Amino acid sequence: MKKILSILLLAMAPAFSIPAFAQKPAVISSDKAGWHKIGETTVNMKSEKDEIYVMGKDQFKSLKVIVTDAPIYLSSMVVYYEGGATEDATLSADLKPGAETRVIDLKGTKELKKVTFVYKTAANARNEKAHVELWGLK
Repeated sequence: MKKILSILLLAMAPAFSIPAFAQKPAVISSDKAGWHKIGETTVNMKSEKDEIYVMGKDQFKSLKVIVTDAPIYLSSMVVYYEGGATEDATLSADLKPGAETRVIDLKGTKELKKVTFVYKTAANARNEKAHVELWGLK
């Protein structure tokens, strides 16, 4: 009986494990000049912080955020580079669906590791969740 219980617990363990990423990392495969969608996430009303991980050809000179589906107040974001350096950007942007932030120029062109957003979701009648897209300029 103990052997069967042990096997069942091992089989169910992946269902209870915490994922390494809240969402799939964005893999950028193009070096063409212009704006590229780096990643996206859907923010909820429970958390006030979210991350987008970046892998691949991940050197950008500017970033911007586009919001769809529901309004959001985007307070700030932190850009994490490979090697440990970080860069803070205060946004203080009240964004309605379809709006975007100002262009955030990055200092130098380093490889991005991830971008963290600090936000507050705006209350709405239908409890919609905001869809946030991160775009980068090469």
